[in-house]
Amino acid sequence: MSLSFDLGGAFSPVGTSFVLNRIGYGAIQLTGPMAWGPPKDRQAAVAVVREAVRLGINHIDTSDFYGPHIANEIIREALHPYPEGLTIVTKVGARRGPDKSWPAALSKQELVDAVHDNLRHLGLDALDVVNLRVGGHFGPNDNSIAEPLSVLAELQRQGLIRHIGLSNISPSQFAEGEKIAKIVCVQNHYNLAHRRDDALIDVLAGKGTAFVPFFPLGGFRPLQSPILDEVAAALSATARQVALAWLLQRAPNILIIAGTSSVDHLRENLDAATLRLPPETVGRLDRIAAEARGEPGPGR
Repeated sequence: MSLSFDLGGAFSPVGTSFVLNRIGYGAIQLTGPMAWGPPKDRQAAVAVVREAVRLGINHIDTSDFYGPHIANEIIREALHPYPEGLTIVTKVGARRGPDKSWPAALSKQELVDAVHDNLRHLGLDALDVVNLRVGGHFGPNDNSIAEPLSVLAELQRQGLIRHIGLSNISPSQFAEGEKIAKIVCVQNHYNLAHRRDDALIDVLAGKGTAFVPFFPLGGFRPLQSPILDEVAAALSATARQVALAWLLQRAPNILIIAGTSSVDHLRENLDAATLRLPPETVGRLDRIAAEARGEPGPGR
């Protein structure tokens, strides 16, 4: 396949002026293993970010707790002053412990400090989008998000945040959040094998709200499936390209933020936008989630 870099088309979340190419870049792999410490080769990390933007990516997802601080510092080194049309999305609601843990950081002071840390390390006066990360290590819960979300809403009124999103949430938390602030995006765990949010994606599509799957390729352990491997071989593609192409075809409001520290993998990810999956192939891939749950038949 030849590289076209059409980036999967574009999507503009309702309530924003952003026109986002559907394949973006996730900055988590700009750091060391498990998003801790510096990368092995900082200049290579800088080069990947610059190449991503050169190839047309205009949506970068990051957080000051990647590293911590390191991903944002590398983005700033690579791109500041930022090109017109680039949207940088960050998240708050967690911090890094000295044992590399990810404890919640949802108090008012922690959230205010996190927003200012992101502003400082990115070199910005206002953040394009801030996702409030809630829930636990194993997925969303149904706890109220009113208190922390109200903190972000106040920072938005102060002009430090332009738009607000939610991360690691349940449908009921999205409904609660809508009553407090305009929610322009939801970032949850979702991929070929993890499809708990199928119904939520469809609801968000109807509202014009972006859905941004984290771990689109399986997380710290890549997706593994004989079906995926067979489909990739039949299409002369890689498994990661098929997994990303499936997401692009799943719903028009899905935005991809696959991360990589490699220029070659970056180009491979972008090439997924040229891959078209016929209905029978999509049907085969849908079986992956069902089999992961121990069920026969399609997963959609």
